[in-house]
Amino acid sequence: MKKMIVLLSMVTTAGTAQAPVKRAIDNSHSQVMFTVSHLVISEVTGNFKGFSGSIVSSKDDFSDASVTFAIDVKTINTDNEMRDNHLKGDEFFNAEKYPQMTFKGTGMKKISGNKYTMTGDLTIRDVTKPVTLDVTYFGTANDPWGNTKAGFKIKTTINRFDYNLKWNTLTEAGGAVVGQDVEITANLELAKPK
Repeated sequence: MKKMIVLLSMVTTAGTAQAPVKRAIDNSHSQVMFTVSHLVISEVTGNFKGFSGSIVSSKDDFSDASVTFAIDVKTINTDNEMRDNHLKGDEFFNAEKYPQMTFKGTGMKKISGNKYTMTGDLTIRDVTKPVTLDVTYFGTANDPWGNTKAGFKIKTTINRFDYNLKWNTLTEAGGAVVGQDVEITANLELAKPK
């Protein structure tokens, strides 16, 4: 009898577990941007126009989220065609040989309130390294067309030299023309399937 009660309890619990839901990025309401220092005295910003990804989660607070993300390197945009072409070349991304940057999440941990940390593997060129991302979850809402959206801001800083983005020239004073550290920010809106 005791075994029967345990078995029924397990079946009931399994029945109430929420099925995983895959949410895809809504590109028209999302951005992927980066900032890097220039001449030590200012910053240059840019973005990537082409990207895709998804979050799969069975929990409403996304604490069990599985994340995949890819960026089309050829879509880099800094509002300067000559600089963009340099960034696509071998001294930086080598977009012909390595057309995508990818991120594969390995874990997501709730810190407090709407703040999380996400760990994962970031691949740029032929280098893959573990990174930790700061995640802010802004909540979930329905748009006027009946879509359920979830909003996130994701930030991290990487050392570009770790990924063979190796171009480096010094100013007369000895500072780097382009900084080593690159701050990456993604504002993402994800849509739940209807």
